[in-house]
Amino acid sequence: MVEIFRTNVDNENKAKKIVDAVHSNFQCYKANFDLEDCDRILRVESNNGRLSVSKILQFLKRLGLEAEVLPD
Repeated sequence: MVEIFRTNVDNENKAKKIVDAVHSNFQCYKANFDLEDCDRILRVESNNGRLSVSKILQFLKRLGLEAEVLPD
């Protein structure tokens, strides 16, 4: 399962820290950013088929980020 989030992340250093934090806190998830996209998207993929959007959004909010799920 993959979810795509619109974010307010604006630089590579911040993106790397967030990806590292996601990987540390959610071992079953793989994350990456596409900062060249106009929505500065964060892709999160679950290795086991389950992904909790609400937990990801809460986690990103605790990191001080604005994020929302992009519709399919």
